[in-house]
Amino acid sequence: MRASILKVLSTMNRSGAKVLLMGGQACVYYGGAEFSIDTDFAVLLESENLKNLVAALNELQAKAIAVPPFKVDFLERGHAVHFRCTAPGCDEMRVDIMAKMRGVAPFDELWERRTTAFDTINDLEFEVMALPDLVAAKKTQRDKDWPMIRALLEAHYFKFHDQASPERVGFWRQELRTPALLREVTRLFPGHTAREATILAAQNADDAQIERALRDEEERERELDRIYWRPLKAELEAVRLGRNR
Repeated sequence: MRASILKVLSTMNRSGAKVLLMGGQACVYYGGAEFSIDTDFAVLLESENLKNLVAALNELQAKAIAVPPFKVDFLERGHAVHFRCTAPGCDEMRVDIMAKMRGVAPFDELWERRTTAFDTINDLEFEVMALPDLVAAKKTQRDKDWPMIRALLEAHYFKFHDQASPERVGFWRQELRTPALLREVTRLFPGHTAREATILAAQNADDAQIERALRDEEERERELDRIYWRPLKAELEAVRLGRNR
């Protein structure tokens, strides 16, 4: 883990702020990516927690960049606030903060399901968004997120396929995006999920048909994300225009 990322994580840890690592760094932790340059956090919007968060951002000499500004009402509506760190040791590291995401549970639930990670080399503990919640957060209109979801599920399945639990099997059946693995899971662990159309394809069709079912799933989620972000993007544009007057 890069020294600049370690500095951001350790600073958040010392502040006592309730934050959950998500985004690309969480994908690296779960084995779905090899590298990410930004650090993204889900945060709890409570006054004391925000004080701790602000203290951490001040220690990192983090400056808000672009729009929107760092205000609670923007975070409450689902915007991300972007910062650039300028402190020694994390110069130019970008930190993004969110409190609400489409299709993702409220922070209190995310916190209950979180994964506590340990970097034994640097004696650092930090909190990571649980993998199922991270997958939900990645279901966006961005092209880069869907291969990441596939990689995250593959990594999880290969790591735990011989330690299958009802929760893991349900997760695999609901979220796997690799035809061969989806077919294997439906054969080894028959059952029912809300994903029946894709499951039936995996049981009865060839890879091309399964891929079509998966693409249909993906496009539905992309469209839902486009609809979700339409008013938020309009709001950001209004903020930009206001700044430029």
